Amino acid sequence: MSIPYLAKVLREKKTVVTRALFWRIPHHTDMQDVRLKIGRYKKSQDRTHKEEPEDLAPKSELTLDDEEFRNLIEFVQENYEPFKAGAKAFIPLDRPFDSDTAKAVKALFNLPEKLGVLDFLLKHEIIPEHLLLALHHKRRLNAISEFEKMLADDLTEHPWQKWFEENPWVLGTEFVRVLDERSIDTEHISDFLIQAYDGFLDIIEIKRPQGKLRFWAEKLDHGNYVPSLDLTKAITQATRYIYEVEREANSVKFLERVDQVKTIKPRCILIFGRSHNWDSERTESYRILNSSFHNLSILTYDHVLDRAKRLLNHEERSQHEHAELQNGPPECAPF
Repeated sequence: MSIPYLAKVLREKKTVVTRALFWRIPHHTDMQDVRLKIGRYKKSQDRTHKEEPEDLAPKSELTLDDEEFRNLIEFVQENYEPFKAGAKAFIPLDRPFDSDTAKAVKALFNLPEKLGVLDFLLKHEIIPEHLLLALHHKRRLNAISEFEKMLADDLTEHPWQKWFEENPWVLGTEFVRVLDERSIDTEHISDFLIQAYDGFLDIIEIKRPQGKLRFWAEKLDHGNYVPSLDLTKAITQATRYIYEVEREANSVKFLERVDQVKTIKPRCILIFGRSHNWDSERTESYRILNSSFHNLSILTYDHVLDRAKRLLNHEERSQHEHAELQNGPPECAPF
């Protein structure tokens, strides 16, 4: 069976000719296999008219198989006109969600002029407000999913420190920001020093959710649930941090390290253990335990998770209310 060819001279000069050659590879199936060869050849100066590639290193002849050829066609069709017009990157609106589009969008947001990008986006209203809210909400949903996975994996403290540093919003609106400084002094290093909404410095201390740590002692004391030795040690450590921060309150060097955040009567949140399987008696005991401290609050990881989910539910309701205000209430069908 002969192989059909289709050839074309793309350009011809006195000593060099550029050719393109199509040919179809026959198959016993319905498979379409079209090849393309492009080459630049030196003309022979003798009577043989023999041609050979102009260069051999690298060889000025290339054969594309069917897949490569189709991808080349797609590349040229999509990019030639925008590139000719001067565009270095563009977003094809007929395929807005593919990987190439993502690269183009990332290129915009990775420009070194960050403030210029923000001003441009806001000035031209490129990202609608509802989309910004949705992105913000989606990121928090992803963080909660990660939180639940980390709980299931029973990770140690270090990954949790990183998670809370990236997601301080789970602790509510009481806190403005996490400070870069963690050291209280040379001997005491907290997990987080934070600036509270009132401008003063507070402390966050976390322990791993489970492992060998237990929230309640194994045995009741006079019929009451009491903190385990592990929890007692964590409470002692947290209260010591409070004491040491108070001692440093008038230290010029300490104030410089904490960005001049005022330090008066610091409070501490201790995140410790699980409570997902507590009964009503343990829940009551926890309430009593927390009420005995005036500058320390103990939260379990399940309390943090529940608080985060409540915040997200509140965000969803706020977004729906905002959408209704923008679009108006849904129309009612006539009686």
